[in-house]
Amino acid sequence: MTWRMRVVHTTGYAYDGPVTSSYNEARLTPRADHRQNVILNRVETVPATRSYRYTDYWGSAVTAFDLHAPHTELEVSGSSVVETEPFAPPTEEEWSWEDLRAEPLADQYDELLAPTAYVPRDRKLASVARQLAKGVTPGEAVARAVEWVHEEMSYIAGTTDVHTSAVQAWDERKGVCQDYAHLTLLLLRSMGIPSRYVSGYLHPNAKAAIGETVEGESHAWIEAWVGGWWGYDPTNAIHVGEQHVSVGVGRDYADVPPLKGVYSGGGSTALEVVVEITRLA
Repeated sequence: MTWRMRVVHTTGYAYDGPVTSSYNEARLTPRADHRQNVILNRVETVPATRSYRYTDYWGSAVTAFDLHAPHTELEVSGSSVVETEPFAPPTEEEWSWEDLRAEPLADQYDELLAPTAYVPRDRKLASVARQLAKGVTPGEAVARAVEWVHEEMSYIAGTTDVHTSAVQAWDERKGVCQDYAHLTLLLLRSMGIPSRYVSGYLHPNAKAAIGETVEGESHAWIEAWVGGWWGYDPTNAIHVGEQHVSVGVGRDYADVPPLKGVYSGGGSTALEVVVEITRLA
């Protein structure tokens, strides 16, 4: 069943002295693709700023804005209404391991196979990946990797941060959705399966009442290429479906942070993030 949701993502900053100028990028605009349709989106700031939008290298919508009047607080809010579809298997024929290892594909998706700071190479995890891929198709290997990460990791907030790599999270055997996604990407790339990090939101209740607003949070999952892009949520060990709203894609978290920027002036003393999700239909 198609869902319609309203998502409001608000981030507030407080500074211990006047900030004289700041330059910022916000990735708060959901993607329009085969799985979801964006009906409404706006990104606003207090104090008000002039902004412009562009699409980045990975296809994510970016709202860029700068502020040059002295200020001690800044609030950035993204509001969206999105229609999402339930999970449906890709219509494309699944590729074989030989197809995935062909030079044209390896060249096309080289950046989604290469290691990054968040998704580095690791000999022990590469060995795990080989065992997971043994005797199954690439699509089945993706599902195995997602299930393995879900079973082996414990979801415990506060044990990692936004700078933690997949290997560091694995050493602790615990983390949050970002860590689950990075660890899954490490396994898939070790198998030779192109895969990307997806940022967005997840409605926490599959039986949500129409019109009820719930507290949400930013979420992360993966998409793997096996002839078409398959979306999997390793934190919950499920396919990506109507409860998921995707926003940004990239190699890892570094490509898709909701907000990033630089500023001059007072130091940041407080940060508050509030995500509210309402099922509308």
